[in-house]
Amino acid sequence: MTELNDSDFHLPYNRELVPRARELRKNMTPAEKKIWYGYLRNFKFRVLRQRPIAHFIVDFYCPTLKLVIEIDGDSHFTDEGKAYDEERTQRLESYGLRVVRFTNQQILRELQSVCEQLNLWISP
Repeated sequence: MTELNDSDFHLPYNRELVPRARELRKNMTPAEKKIWYGYLRNFKFRVLRQRPIAHFIVDFYCPTLKLVIEIDGDSHFTDEGKAYDEERTQRLESYGLRVVRFTNQQILRELQSVCEQLNLWISP
């Protein structure tokens, strides 16, 4: 189980990314909509959509669990996309975050399984 966060825990926040994050929240992908409305919106702990952290915008972030949830589309499966995701994951993990990734297809076809995996993060 992931430890709950400390009140003194702060992440780098880039205000310049706020307009882009707002735009992404307004224009969620079908997979993002499905997991948000089907599960994360009513998750046991607060989950933020399209949250700026450092110079990234993560798809979903649960501050209590220090958990980043990324939903990967086709662009993530190119060599360039994989390299970028690896660098991004390493940077986010260096802040003490846990990053979990799901594909669009997992969300769209196997949402129940994805939800069960996420439930493991909050089980005692």
